[in-house]
Amino acid sequence: MKPNKYKQSHSTEREFGGALGATCIPVFLPLTVLYLLSVCRSPAASVLQWPPPLTPAAQLWDPLAVVLVAGWITLQSFLYLLPVGKVSEGLVLRDGSRLKYPINGFHSLCITVALLLLCLGLGMPLGYLFELVLPLAVCAIALSYLLSMYLYIRSFWAPKYALSLGGNTGNPLYDFFMGRELNPRIGDFDLKYFCELRPGLLGWVVINLGMLMKEVELRGSPSLAMLLVNGFQLLYVTDALWNEEAVLTTMDIVHDGFGFMLAFGDLAWVPLTYGLQAMFLVVHPQPLSTLGAAGIILLNGIGYYIFRRSNSQKNQFRRDPTHKSVTHLETIATATGKRLLVSGWWGFVRHPNYLGDLLMALAWSLPCGMSHILPYFYVIYFTILLIHREARDEKQCRAKYGLAWDTYCKRVPYRIIPYIY
Repeated sequence: MKPNKYKQSHSTEREFGGALGATCIPVFLPLTVLYLLSVCRSPAASVLQWPPPLTPAAQLWDPLAVVLVAGWITLQSFLYLLPVGKVSEGLVLRDGSRLKYPINGFHSLCITVALLLLCLGLGMPLGYLFELVLPLAVCAIALSYLLSMYLYIRSFWAPKYALSLGGNTGNPLYDFFMGRELNPRIGDFDLKYFCELRPGLLGWVVINLGMLMKEVELRGSPSLAMLLVNGFQLLYVTDALWNEEAVLTTMDIVHDGFGFMLAFGDLAWVPLTYGLQAMFLVVHPQPLSTLGAAGIILLNGIGYYIFRRSNSQKNQFRRDPTHKSVTHLETIATATGKRLLVSGWWGFVRHPNYLGDLLMALAWSLPCGMSHILPYFYVIYFTILLIHREARDEKQCRAKYGLAWDTYCKRVPYRIIPYIY
């Protein structure tokens, strides 16, 4: 099918509330980030308190934050370009080509951690990130807007086959939000792939460490709750970068264009809201018994095991269905020539990786106790996100696989949580 015909057949589809959602979300989500950070630092830490704990405008700006964000993006860009690790090919594009991607994210993590240890050894006050978090958020939000505007403008010089099917509708606000170009690149530097796992995920680790060091400044040593939150989330980031190649088959890379939705999510939302637990613990320390910690570690371990094993099985099947680790699995043939897994982890529920993700998310929040709902923001948000993502995936798979997908759904009736949803 020709690219322009394919585009036209999808141009009327709207996601995230269509033009209205694309207009409101870029306004309300940045405000949500600033609000959550302000609440987290307030004595009450109540998301329902009135009037809300609004931060004075003067405290939202600090030139040091600009320097840190610019330096951070520069550092991670340099590490992205290092000729280490292997180079992998993405999935086949509509024009029949396959882009190449450097798989060196884990190397970037190791070098970043080494630099952080050096900074600690030199006595740099990483705990000052607690005071800088709001100015850093403002800079990250501004960077998201600037990058999104650049991406939208440059997309008009991209060939039609390089445009995203869902972000090329002709509505400027919607296309700005969803992203018109699928894989925008400057030379061999893939902007979407870089932002997906590098500055945001690694920035999340750095901010968490800053919160831990702030707790050390205030109380002399990190609490058990803070250590668990830092450890769990560092494991999650390490796993993502160790298995970086797997991101090449995800919806973000394969289907979604690169616009404000992904740019803001990668650069601002992830590093600043996923780690609210660590920031909460700085202001609101929580006692945690050894038995309670053991139970939380077990929960995170179960979630991680389900998440990693199911993702590995799916990615191996997508890349090489003849590999010995997946040849024993039962499959269903589809009209596209591809096959659907109906056994193993993917015969358990339709999205076992989401189930593992949610169990880990709960484990990240439990060290913060049960007295506040704020540390559970990530669990609540992530549940909504995954249900919405599952619905998007369901729609795409039904359109792509037709009767084969209906057969799969009958075989595997539960979407994420067995016997519940």
